[in-house]
Amino acid sequence: MMYTIDEIKEIINALDNSSVTEVELTCGNGEKIKLKKKSEVKVVAAEPIEVPAAPMVIPAAPAAPTAPAVPAAEAAPVAEGKEIKSPMVGVFYAAASPDSDPYVQVGQAVKKGDTLCIIEAMKLMNEINAEESGVITEICVKNGDLVQFGQPLFKIK
Repeated sequence: MMYTIDEIKEIINALDNSSVTEVELTCGNGEKIKLKKKSEVKVVAAEPIEVPAAPMVIPAAPAAPTAPAVPAAEAAPVAEGKEIKSPMVGVFYAAASPDSDPYVQVGQAVKKGDTLCIIEAMKLMNEINAEESGVITEICVKNGDLVQFGQPLFKIK
């Protein structure tokens, strides 16, 4: 038996619409026609699965001699003074340029109106000046840090 083109097309359509992946047809003259579906490999990204963390079990350590309790106020010294806060959001610079000395250092006396730092906001360099005379007791941020509005920059006493 010989298959016509139309019959082969029908077999191909039936193969496409079924779960069968391969068909082999034998013609009357002994010729064989083998039809195979292309296997589509689909890569599907797995969604992350949230797994609750197991509680950490820490084995009990042998009791060590304890040091006398130190009140929290004594443990971490806190610099005294009035906070000078950032008037804007921007990048804090302690000096006019990377190779310049910082405007102020801890322990340095400053007068009202002295430049303390620069805050870069929207490509504009804004000098931040001392609001009062005193001594810098703490610099609260590092050079290059992003600062927020109202964030403490310095403490002055």
